[in-house]
Amino acid sequence: MADHLPPALLEACVVLGASSDKLRELYQAVDNNEAPDLLLLEPEVLHVLAPPFVCRPQDESDALRSQGTRRRSFLRKKREHPSAAATPSQASGIGESEDVSVPKDIDLMALPQLCFPGGLQVTNEQKDEQFHFLVFTDVFGNKTHGVVMHCYRPILEGMSIFQNGAGSSKFSKLFSAYGICIISKYPYFTAIKDCLSCLLIQLRTCRLSDMEERVKEFAAKLSLVPIPPPGQLHLMFTLRPLTIVLPSRENKDHPAIDLDLHLPFFCFRPQQLLQVLSCLLQEQRVVLFSADWARLTLVAESFLLFLQPLLWQQPYVPVLARGMLDFLMAPTAFLMGCHLSHFEEVAAETDHLILINIDNGSVSTSCSETLDLPEIPPAAADCFTQRCQALQIHFDLHQCNHASCSDISEQRARRRAWQHNLNHDIQRIALELMVNIFRDVSGHLNYEHRVFNSQEFLKTREPAEQLFYKTVLDTHIFHFFLKDRLNRKIDNFARMELITRSEMQRVKAMVEAPRRPTMQEVQARRRSIAGSQLSKRLGMSLPNLGDDQTFSFQRNSLLSRISIPDTVLRTPPKPTKVFKLPDFPASLSFHSVQGYYSELIQQLGKAIFSVQNENSSLLARFYYLRGFINTLYGRRLEALGDFQNLYRTDTAIFPTQLVTWLVDSLHRDERQQADRRPELKRLILKVKTDSEKLLVQPDEHVTKFKLPLQTLHLEEFVRCIQECGIVKDVATIHRLFDALSDGEPKRVEPDLFEVFYNFWKEMEGQAQDVDLPSEVIDHLDNSECVYKLSSCIKTSHGVGKIAMTQKRLFLLSVGRLGFLEIAKFRDIEDVKISSAPFLLVRIPSLRIKTSGKREVFEANLKTETEHWNLMVKEMWAGRRMADQHKDPQYMTQALTNLAYFDKIKYEVPMMVPKTTSETLKHKINPSLDLAEPQTVHVLLYTPGQLTCNDSAAEMNPKLWVALSGGRVVVFDAASWSMLQDCIQVGETQLNCMLGLVQEQVWIGSQDSVIYIIDTHSMSCNKQLTEHRHEVTGLTVDHRDVQMYSCSSDGTVLQWDSASLKVKRQIHVSCDRLSSIQIYDGTLWCCCDDSIVELKKSGTPQRRMALPDDLLSMPSIFSSFILIPERGQLWTGCSDSGELILWHTNNHRRPFKRISLPGCSGVTCMIQVKDQIWVGCRAWSGIGGQCEDQLRSQVLVMDAESHTVAKELQAHSDSIQTLCSAEDRYVLSGSARRDGKIAIWKVE
Repeated sequence: MADHLPPALLEACVVLGASSDKLRELYQAVDNNEAPDLLLLEPEVLHVLAPPFVCRPQDESDALRSQGTRRRSFLRKKREHPSAAATPSQASGIGESEDVSVPKDIDLMALPQLCFPGGLQVTNEQKDEQFHFLVFTDVFGNKTHGVVMHCYRPILEGMSIFQNGAGSSKFSKLFSAYGICIISKYPYFTAIKDCLSCLLIQLRTCRLSDMEERVKEFAAKLSLVPIPPPGQLHLMFTLRPLTIVLPSRENKDHPAIDLDLHLPFFCFRPQQLLQVLSCLLQEQRVVLFSADWARLTLVAESFLLFLQPLLWQQPYVPVLARGMLDFLMAPTAFLMGCHLSHFEEVAAETDHLILINIDNGSVSTSCSETLDLPEIPPAAADCFTQRCQALQIHFDLHQCNHASCSDISEQRARRRAWQHNLNHDIQRIALELMVNIFRDVSGHLNYEHRVFNSQEFLKTREPAEQLFYKTVLDTHIFHFFLKDRLNRKIDNFARMELITRSEMQRVKAMVEAPRRPTMQEVQARRRSIAGSQLSKRLGMSLPNLGDDQTFSFQRNSLLSRISIPDTVLRTPPKPTKVFKLPDFPASLSFHSVQGYYSELIQQLGKAIFSVQNENSSLLARFYYLRGFINTLYGRRLEALGDFQNLYRTDTAIFPTQLVTWLVDSLHRDERQQADRRPELKRLILKVKTDSEKLLVQPDEHVTKFKLPLQTLHLEEFVRCIQECGIVKDVATIHRLFDALSDGEPKRVEPDLFEVFYNFWKEMEGQAQDVDLPSEVIDHLDNSECVYKLSSCIKTSHGVGKIAMTQKRLFLLSVGRLGFLEIAKFRDIEDVKISSAPFLLVRIPSLRIKTSGKREVFEANLKTETEHWNLMVKEMWAGRRMADQHKDPQYMTQALTNLAYFDKIKYEVPMMVPKTTSETLKHKINPSLDLAEPQTVHVLLYTPGQLTCNDSAAEMNPKLWVALSGGRVVVFDAASWSMLQDCIQVGETQLNCMLGLVQEQVWIGSQDSVIYIIDTHSMSCNKQLTEHRHEVTGLTVDHRDVQMYSCSSDGTVLQWDSASLKVKRQIHVSCDRLSSIQIYDGTLWCCCDDSIVELKKSGTPQRRMALPDDLLSMPSIFSSFILIPERGQLWTGCSDSGELILWHTNNHRRPFKRISLPGCSGVTCMIQVKDQIWVGCRAWSGIGGQCEDQLRSQVLVMDAESHTVAKELQAHSDSIQTLCSAEDRYVLSGSARRDGKIAIWKVE
């Protein structure tokens, strides 16, 4: 169990010092005046104290005793020549053959050197106590932390430093050091130092014979202190005379921060800090030096925290003992620290080291006094420097206007609060630096095949930044960072990168078109490289695979112009709650410890009750702690109950391994009791089911694109094209394959692929190198990009080059460079090939007629005429279709066609009916980041909060989109830009969504779970698992904010929206229950064969059965709408092209059938104002024959006249869902062949 339990504060307490033999010899030498002036002794482990300190009596269950048995023993070696006169009182603290229980992963052999890195000194005067800090790292990268306190005691005759027995009262003239090292799995440096300071007060006043008991009692108390769970709950305990606080981790991926992060700012200027961080990012061999051992670890830990979310992957030893200096000869990268006295020796004996002197703030190399390494990019560095200069790192300045504290606890609390806020500010500044350095990495990732186009990324960097990025991209630290990005990890880096994107970056992220620099980026690039000349380069969009090609680079980033708003960095840290642990028991007997746990459980129960309906996040932390303490207390069922409550409060901290162990360790009587408690029975079933699933290891590989060596069939061809970043869309790649493949079966040879690849790169390079004069750029929109440029030709407006953007054609006239707009694509009326006379021949020319212009533009394009004719017609058609369908992806497709195909099949745009064109406002593609379209299963619109008390900014309305496989995409409904490209909610299809005023979105899934997303953090950390079958419907009673959910087996659950507990359960007798709605406290249930009205008690009041003719088809009810004020119930069936209108106020009145034109089935319905919007599907046929192709339409019904008011056509696959946006717009989502969302205007 010890492997599963979160460790307590103390892992082990080790006492170290000189052995009794050495001290006895030294004492005798001093008596004989034979001792040298400076004495250094070899330190040894004198005593090891490790949990458990108390064990359950033999007659009770021994389940918890196993916590102390999973230890390895450290058997102290007998001395080769033990003294014959040695008595038990003269022995060392551990007996000569005593087995000491030692936590695994703690190396006692190296510990004495690290605890006394400068050697164990014997002095002729009493010295002050000193502290330093240690970090141990195993081969798997797991860290253990140590805090060491050095004390000095006078040497007594025949007495060791830490020994039972009275000994002699005769004092010598020498004082010997001994050390106490507290080892913990967590980096609580400040808290443990405070604990040792409290122990020091006792050791100063206690008798020598009482020291062992005092230290053991101290260690036993620390073993009772649990580690706070990740989140905003800190723990406080009293160890007289101090009150000590354990800060929690921000989340389970971050370490606890219990040190002063501003210490490096005292030691180094911002420029030196940037040099150090640059060395670490480039994985250099870095050595820290200081005359104070404590500074080494604290500064090293701060540097590593500044790198977050990048994690140091190389050897890390912040404190090297004087006997470990040979570690610095290691050929690999490392971060180590040693005493300043070794600086000259290390610099002279070792090459290529980065030497960092903490005491004077210098950074140099072992080869020279200056640092000759690539620097962090200037834009990011300048921003970091400005932020650092604005930091307020002096506590005394902060306290100038505050009253003096007369209470030490108050003073420490003030300091803690100030330090917490300062640490938060420093972390945000360091995170901003990492975001500015690596912001553009995500734009060069292929998630499907886990490929990073490093050469593509490099080509977007400034020439001066090339060497830095080239070095960093080959490091282990960056490789692991890439894994997190490819896994779409939502961490602080991803959140800051998202919220600080410029509007231009958001717009470009919404379309998938061949990459080109926008006019805004061209201007920024021109300013950043003014005066420098760039040579020809190959395509930016592809990695360069040739060894013999040289090129220069252009920057496509706007980092030099992008500044993260101060509001982002000044966001205050989340408020924290401090929970005080009970006072430690007076005695440490088993029953006293059990009483301590019992009191702690009672206090946690009161805390849970106090926040029951207020703060679910804090509630989860209290449940977690109580579950942990119940486990230690031996109350397994109560512990499981607490952990089960984490599903509805915060699943992010659910301790899976511990819960699995608890379930497996239940006795037979406990299992029977659990089976009688429904919530525990569900938990046990889930744990058993999850443990039986095959453990599929996540795909963690990261690859770089390489040209294929084998013949490519379609599947391999698709993968290669996507990996190298040419295009992502599968349909386009299939067209490419058809164009390049030959023979049967179709395949592409590797030589042909290489030719195509290199040709594509050259064409991309030419398009990238377009250099427009500033006068021309001023006439273009910021978002415009030049996609094609002709050779120099004669036109009807003079000689020049024709340029094409996504919006227009224009002429770059030769001589006095000028801008002449030829036509916007939407204004073109006709394009045709003609011929112009030249001497005795006629030259092919292109004629373009534009609305509003009398004169026809003519260009003598010669051999390019046919190609430009096809391109202009393609863009013209794309513009017309985009305008008619309100779908910008038609323009994207047209640009893709231009980029990838020499010969373009010009398609006549499909005409959109006038009613559809007038009602359709816009279309968006939620599958933009995916290789293929996905089905839009559910849509949910949540209104915004234009004014809020929070200092965060305005909350825009959002559109939540449920795609296949449990994927949720979120759009800003004000600009229709994507806010989140993937929130993973389970792995199965999502059936329904509902928004709550408590800033939650509830989602019902096929896996029988209701997932709850927090709309602020955009994370899914709550689950309701009470349903046994797939959740099919959700509804809310707005009168008392009561939630209802239903599952396919007919179960309806009523939820308390605050506590997320089931208040009532109802069962509807039916084959399948597909949805529910509530009106005036009455539930209406849509079953396959009937619509059932339920009384408040849950008993059926009325049932409208499916007509007999539809039952025989067979058909089922798919959706319904109730309009109580009209006494109408509208129902639709999945395989019937009609609606059935029931009269709820008159049971005897027969239902009415309303035929729907061109409809073969109803998939969904919603009410908007006095209209019923109906999603239909039908099969399209040509010449009376069905071609097995779905089409769909939205019918707008008038609720009063019962007639079809509008027929709208926008999707090429069946409509899956409809939702209303404040009765102003209706949104429709379709199945995967179309996969788009249409936005309709409501009249």
